[in-house]
Amino acid sequence: MVVGAAEYRAAMGNLAAGVCVVTSELDGEDVGMTATALCSVSLEPPTLLVSVGDGSRMAEALVRTDTWAVSVLPAGAEGTAARFASRNRPSDRLLLADLGWHRGAATGHVILDAALAGIECRTRQRVVVADHTLVIATVVAVRTLDPRGGPLLHFRGRYRALG
Repeated sequence: MVVGAAEYRAAMGNLAAGVCVVTSELDGEDVGMTATALCSVSLEPPTLLVSVGDGSRMAEALVRTDTWAVSVLPAGAEGTAARFASRNRPSDRLLLADLGWHRGAATGHVILDAALAGIECRTRQRVVVADHTLVIATVVAVRTLDPRGGPLLHFRGRYRALG
């Protein structure tokens, strides 16, 4: 039996995932994308994995540079998540225009001020799987920005909050 993409998407939609914005640099410009396929791989050393779709600007950026950053989005940041997930979005520069953000001290990549946490990474390995690349990285810096805030989740095709 062959499982279809729609069937698989519906099944995986039952797995709640945290929502993040991943940022890097491409041709001297900041780039960003919304990610839910991101997970911790190891605590020693701290290692993180993100899955990036082929053909995206972020995929190109993560092939050309070995550093990137993650902003863990808080509940209520649905607009930010949707903005960075849009395929028909304006330039990446315009995405950041009205958001508070700063550059991470270790990588210099964008971390959103409203994030629950900022995580800076250095790529260790890239693994091509089907139409995605798994980017595995050592965490080089981490900062919890809002230790009391709740996370933004993605569940059954919608953004949600705990509770």
